[in-house]
Amino acid sequence: MLTIGCHLSSSRGYLAMGKEAVKINANTFQFFTRNPRGGKAKDIDPEDVAAFLAFAREHGISRILAHAPYTLNACSADEKIRDFARRTMADDLLRMEYTPGNCYNFHPGSHVKQGMETGIAYISEMLNAILKPEQTTTVLLETMAGKGSEVGGRFEELREIIDRVELSSHLGVCLDTCHVWDGGYDIANHLDEVLTEFDRVIGLNRLRAIHLNDSLNPLGAHKDRHARIGEGHIGQEALIRVVQHPALKDLPFYLETPNELDGYAKEIALMREYAE
Repeated sequence: MLTIGCHLSSSRGYLAMGKEAVKINANTFQFFTRNPRGGKAKDIDPEDVAAFLAFAREHGISRILAHAPYTLNACSADEKIRDFARRTMADDLLRMEYTPGNCYNFHPGSHVKQGMETGIAYISEMLNAILKPEQTTTVLLETMAGKGSEVGGRFEELREIIDRVELSSHLGVCLDTCHVWDGGYDIANHLDEVLTEFDRVIGLNRLRAIHLNDSLNPLGAHKDRHARIGEGHIGQEALIRVVQHPALKDLPFYLETPNELDGYAKEIALMREYAE
């Protein structure tokens, strides 16, 4: 069965997100661990978590994905900004243990003219500082569009981070279809070749999640602007092939398209129609 959901607001708690997911026929979802601009996280209510876990078992919700705030930059030139990213992510990983065995996704960051090598070194140092042997959460590096000084626009950059992390068994990758397209990987016309390249450089065993988005930009634009399914340059047929692909179809898919709940419900129904 296709595992698919969308990004939901975490402001009302886990159980509310679970009920919203069921309402739109989703069996997973993504959420921000705190305000996407950063800041202090809302206290977790253990009773809410317990109610959610029971609800999730009853309704077949699994493999939820937490997303770090966009403002975190683990490879900033400013030491205070790097420290804030480290402390925030360490706190998020502790909070993730309330819902064990899931994934936590983050944007690697921007090296801000320091150079890719320095950026990769800082990100790796942070991961070595916060990953713990006993954690049950897998931390996912997200593929990026390569705009400006972003780290993660090429598969090789993510591989280098992974190779520098001691507890790399706790690391995986989230492939964003809009980002890789904008980064120059032609998933519309050469999906097999892109996945072969991913497997050669990183390994498909590291791929744990897919952000399923169309793109407002042409191939290789390096801009990162998401579009609704079928309303962008990747196209509906190509994205259907993504959810149908033998190497991907058993992964969880998370829509980050510019939609309200009814729009997400339509896209989930569309993907289910062709995937099952």
